[in-house]
Amino acid sequence: MGICWPKPAKCAHASSTNFSGSAKTHSKTKQESTSATAKSPPEGSNKAFIVSKPHKPVSGNLKADTSVSNNLKSFSFSDLKNATKNFRQDTLLGEGGFGCVFKGWIDENTFAPTKPGTGIVVAIKRLKAESFQGHKEWLAEVNYLGQLHHENLVKLIGYCVESENRLLVYEFMPKGSLENHLFKKGVQPISWATRMHIAMGVARGLSFLHCLNANVIYRDLKASNILLDSDYNAKLSDFGLARDGPTGDNTHVSTRVVGTRGYAAPEYVATGHLTPKSDVYSFGVVLLELLSGKRAMDDERAGFSEETLVDWAKPFLSDNRKVLRIMDTRLGGQYSKKGAQAAAALALQCLHTDPKNRPCMVDVLASIERLHATRDTPRTPQQSQAKLDHHGIKHVNSPHKARAPTTNSY
Repeated sequence: MGICWPKPAKCAHASSTNFSGSAKTHSKTKQESTSATAKSPPEGSNKAFIVSKPHKPVSGNLKADTSVSNNLKSFSFSDLKNATKNFRQDTLLGEGGFGCVFKGWIDENTFAPTKPGTGIVVAIKRLKAESFQGHKEWLAEVNYLGQLHHENLVKLIGYCVESENRLLVYEFMPKGSLENHLFKKGVQPISWATRMHIAMGVARGLSFLHCLNANVIYRDLKASNILLDSDYNAKLSDFGLARDGPTGDNTHVSTRVVGTRGYAAPEYVATGHLTPKSDVYSFGVVLLELLSGKRAMDDERAGFSEETLVDWAKPFLSDNRKVLRIMDTRLGGQYSKKGAQAAAALALQCLHTDPKNRPCMVDVLASIERLHATRDTPRTPQQSQAKLDHHGIKHVNSPHKARAPTTNSY
C-alpha cells in the first residue's frame, strides 16, 4: 500500500503478531462475513466519506472475487519483475512477515512497466513462499481494498497471481510510516498540528470502515500501518487482518486473537471477542503515541518488559495538572496546552477498560475535528512543521528506551 522507505530496513507487518491464540465461542457471535454497503455518514463528516462499491465477504477461494478483480489491474509476474528491475536490492523498501516490499515504476495510463524515474512510483509487495501470513491474508487485502475506496485508505492498484507468486501493487506514500516519524533516530520530530492532522485522518479512515453495513473492523491499527503522503495525510494500510464485524443481533465476532501487543484491546486479547470498539481502543493507543512520542510497547526496557505505554500513561491522563508530563519533549513546548489536555481526555475515553464505555469512532472523529479547528491550533500541518523545523527541536531521552524502528507495512 502507499509506502516509502528511504533505505531498506526490517519491517513489522500486520502479520508479525506478537501474540496469537484461539478465541472462545459464545452465543450471539458472527462467524461468517456478510455483505455490506456504505451507511449514510454522520452530519459534519461528509468529506471523510467516499462512495464505495458493495462489499462482499472475503472467500477462501484461490482467486480473488470476480467483481473485485474487475476493479483492479491484473499484473503479470514478468511486468512486476521489470517494474522493480528484477526485484533488485536497491529497490527494496522494507521486509516483514508477509515478504518484501519493492519500489517500482509503471506507466500512469497503461500500467505497463517503465524505466526508473519515469511514469509513476508504486510499492510492490511480494509474498514469501513460506510466509506465515499466507494466502488468506493476501486475499483479504485484495478483496477489501479492491472494493473499499476512501481518501484515508491506501489505494490498491492491482495484484498478481501467477504460479506460486502472490504480489500486490499499491500507491507509493512518500512520507513513509508514522512509526518512523515518531520513533526513528535522527528524524525531525513532527509538529503538534501535524500530529493532530494525522490523528484526524486515521479517525476518518476507521469511521468509514465502521459505518459500512458490514461494520468492517480493521483489527491491526498501529503506527507502522499508518502511512503518510507528501502532505502528511494519513492512510490505513495492511488489511490482511481486517474482518467484517457483528451485524443484526450479534454483539461481537469470535476470532482467534491476532494483532500487536500493546495496541490490542484487553477484552479481545482475553476472550477473542472482536467489535468496532476494539479499533477504538487501538486508536487511543496511537493517539497516546502521538502525544508522548513513546512506543505502545517497548520490550527492550530492562525490568519493565510487560509495562505498556497505556499502563505508564493512564495515571497522568485523568489529571489536567499532570497530563502535560506525558507530552513529547521533542515538541519543545510548541503545542496548545488546552488542545493537549483535550486530546489526552479523548485518549482516556478510547482506552476505557469496558468497551461499552468507549466512544464510537464517529464521535471520536467529531472530537478530533473540533480540536483541530480550535484557534490556537495551526490549521495546516505544513505551517506548524516549518515552525518546528526552524526551532531545530532535537530528541530528548524519554522513559521508554529507544529501539530501532520498523518500516512501514503495506
